[in-house]
Amino acid sequence: MQIEPLPIDGAFVITPKMFGDPRGLFMESFRADLLSEAIGHPFDLQQANLSVSAAGVLRGVHFADVPPGQAKYVSCPKGAIYDIVVDIRVGSPTFGTSHGVLLDDANRKALYVGEGLGHAFLCLQDDSVVTYLCSAGYNPTGEHGISPLDPALGLDLPTTARDGSALTYTLSDKDTAAPTLAQAQESGLLPDFDDVTAFLQALADPTVG
Repeated sequence: MQIEPLPIDGAFVITPKMFGDPRGLFMESFRADLLSEAIGHPFDLQQANLSVSAAGVLRGVHFADVPPGQAKYVSCPKGAIYDIVVDIRVGSPTFGTSHGVLLDDANRKALYVGEGLGHAFLCLQDDSVVTYLCSAGYNPTGEHGISPLDPALGLDLPTTARDGSALTYTLSDKDTAAPTLAQAQESGLLPDFDDVTAFLQALADPTVG
């Protein structure tokens, strides 16, 4: 597989090598050794999640307190999503920017979202399945959200589904009520870039600090 960094530090897109024949195909969907080499520290898999969504479902922008944070390795084994990483680390050179990647059952790519980053996705096909490999378990008191429709974020959301039909965005009540980026920053919810950097350095070398 090929692991490439995205313009936002701490985010990577993973492109697998697929081996097909008349029976179907085979591929490696996750390699802990290669991922750890790319991100600079071990990926400690603690929880695996799966969601099924209809076309137009918009989930996120979700993020977790650092420490411990929650890195995610996201893939779409069935259907199609537009997966988005958002830099919400206060003090980061790319604070407030985002980058989206198409994940579907044709390219079979994955997106790695490092600790301290925000994550969202828009479903482009009914019954799309999304899997999340997570570096930390669910922590309801340490997980937060930002409105994906915040104009200040300016997420480049697709307006058409995989079949060419128009999309109507559907959000959960929690995501609909989520604060804007500015409101989250003012309330002190957002991770600090220097704190995240120090945390990742400790993961790379536990003797630091």
